[in-house]
Amino acid sequence: MLWRVYETLDRDKVRGASSKRLLTDMVTLVRFALGQDTELVPFKDRVEERFQNRLAQQANQGRQFSPEQLEWLRLIRDHIASSMQIDMEDFDYVPFDQRGGRGKVYQLFGNELTLLLDELNKVLAA
Repeated sequence: MLWRVYETLDRDKVRGASSKRLLTDMVTLVRFALGQDTELVPFKDRVEERFQNRLAQQANQGRQFSPEQLEWLRLIRDHIASSMQIDMEDFDYVPFDQRGGRGKVYQLFGNELTLLLDELNKVLAA
């Protein structure tokens, strides 16, 4: 309901329809209400923007991901968008466990995995 109120009061600063909201959007609402964000944007949309920017930065630095790595990175992105963060334990659950879980993600990213998860948690959920 609060999202709709902001939509009514200041439509120019609100992105995303007021239909289905995720719990993570509460963070967005609080940040907007406190003036920390100038636009009210669904958390999932903000995570997607940051994810695309990070992939572009990585490409500019010569880092290429395989199609399978990109698939896993998208799964990680979606998890962060709905849960605010990701930990190694999350790979024991759906949808990760259906694709090989911890073993598979470690096989794909190796020793970089911990650093990668830390980075994605910071960059995407900032």
